[in-house]
Amino acid sequence: MTTLKGKTVLLTGASRGLGVYIARALAKEQATIVCISRSKSRLDKTCNEIKALGGQGISIPFDIQNLTELPVLMERIQEFVAPIDILINNAGIEIHRAFTDYSTEEIQSVLGTNLLSAMELTRLLLPSMKERGSGHIVNIASLAGKKGVAYNSIYSASKAGLIMWTDAMRQEFAGTGVYFSSICPGYVSEIGMTADSHIPAPKLAGVSTPTRVVNAVLRAIKQNKAEVIVNENLLTETLTKIMFAIGQISPVSVDTIYRLLGVAELNQRRVENWTPNRGLKIGTYDK
Repeated sequence: MTTLKGKTVLLTGASRGLGVYIARALAKEQATIVCISRSKSRLDKTCNEIKALGGQGISIPFDIQNLTELPVLMERIQEFVAPIDILINNAGIEIHRAFTDYSTEEIQSVLGTNLLSAMELTRLLLPSMKERGSGHIVNIASLAGKKGVAYNSIYSASKAGLIMWTDAMRQEFAGTGVYFSSICPGYVSEIGMTADSHIPAPKLAGVSTPTRVVNAVLRAIKQNKAEVIVNENLLTETLTKIMFAIGQISPVSVDTIYRLLGVAELNQRRVENWTPNRGLKIGTYDK
């Protein structure tokens, strides 16, 4: 898919964080963006930005954790736009805990939002895409899905599942004109837990800008990239790939690297800073 002009994109998690940056970039490409999130006021703000940048934005407030209601969402979308050309599964939540401190509700929330909703939305859209011989599913995963992260195990599991499911679907739909891409960012500045926790990410791990992640999304769509790893720059991206390759041979070696980088220590500090009595939501974010 060489151009996004005139394409209709379904974007989840469009009201804040990375979703807003993606929406702006799509607007500059003159796409029509169906924006999904729970907050109507924030969605309306995103759609106003889209319009100002030359695109068309449609705001549909919806909580995608309601998996059984997603067919209803599809019906609502069909009232406003032509068939969806591109689905970007961006919505996500991240809850830092020691594993035994997670509640069942929290586990279901992370897996439902990050993985199951993406699967169900894709399942509902694929028949039309396959019939037209054209479509693209972009799943916003994470480097946490390439290597498990202490005190963030459920998030890691959800993103690992997203990556492997994307890989399987790409093979299953080869030759149909429907493409699948995984975007795997590491720490991202300005948004998500990097901003919400007020605890800086380890410098040696690399921190990407939202714009760098968005550029990876556009590149994946336009060039039909199967997977894009995103880090601070080309050098850190290359080193990250080498590290994960080593991890296939010696997982414990990468455990040591993560400890030296301070990844586990960072997440432990995030757990300690989560203070429910003060109403803070430092332990969780919605992309």
